[in-house]
Amino acid sequence: MIKQLRVSLAGVVFALAAGAVAAQGWRPPAEAQRCPSKWGAGDERGAANHMKPETVLRATRLIRTGEVIELGHVLGPGMANNPARVFSLVTKRSAQAPGVNQRGGNEEIVTTELGQVGTQFDAFPHQMIANRMYNCIKLEDVETRNGFTKLGVEKIGMIFTRGVLIDVAGFKGVEMLGDNYEITVADLQQALAKQNLSLLPGDAVILHTGWGKLWGKDNGRYVKSNPGIGIAAAEWLAKQDPLLVGADTPPVEVSPNPDKQLSLPVHQIMLVVNGIHLLENLKLEELAAKSVHEFALTMQPLKMQGGTGSTVAPAAIR
Repeated sequence: MIKQLRVSLAGVVFALAAGAVAAQGWRPPAEAQRCPSKWGAGDERGAANHMKPETVLRATRLIRTGEVIELGHVLGPGMANNPARVFSLVTKRSAQAPGVNQRGGNEEIVTTELGQVGTQFDAFPHQMIANRMYNCIKLEDVETRNGFTKLGVEKIGMIFTRGVLIDVAGFKGVEMLGDNYEITVADLQQALAKQNLSLLPGDAVILHTGWGKLWGKDNGRYVKSNPGIGIAAAEWLAKQDPLLVGADTPPVEVSPNPDKQLSLPVHQIMLVVNGIHLLENLKLEELAAKSVHEFALTMQPLKMQGGTGSTVAPAAIR
């Protein structure tokens, strides 16, 4: 019996090692392997096609107390941001109208990459393999100075679906995963088993790493590197057929990638290959502290025509 157990454990170790080697050697699949997408050759919404009346009704059944937990960070000068991106808000006086009621007014001018700052939702034009986007749409066929003519974030619409928090940090017994910790398939599966949950097609899968504790406190460390899913975990998640995958980190995936020849490959696996959206820079500390692992997630990206993504303010309702 002990001998059999040793053989079984050896097989598991070998399989995990083989998976790690395969992940390290990952290269984007050929166009013939990824196109057309499973949603059809002309599709522009990818996994957002999961949004159907039954998806909404399934999520509503998770609402028992009516508690709303906000998952979005405040946009402002103290937020963590990619050094190459801009966020500037300037207020202006808009009116001091005549009349006995002395009406005054104020507005603001915002200069920013509106699709890629703060808590943000990635749409398909955001990432490519060479010059090909989701469904093998060519960059040169859809790019204009005023947005992309296909795959823009305005195609996504309202998202209201079952959210599942996979508390990887909690499973590991730490407040925050290490700077370059790669979340594995085993981490995800065991954390889900501990929470007594399984994933369903159309879920919003949210990963808690604890990295959000750095937001606004140590922004330099927050954006320099981060824990997150690796290639093997991303491919396993993609097979679960989620609507989106999100995390409390800038790119959801481990960064930098352990393979120095790869740049954010999970973005390509999710957005380009599988048509699964990413949700980044989430505020998850309250969810994790209250052990809220299953909830209704609500969110709607800005209807920015031809945009690569959208700053968003999602919420969990339970």
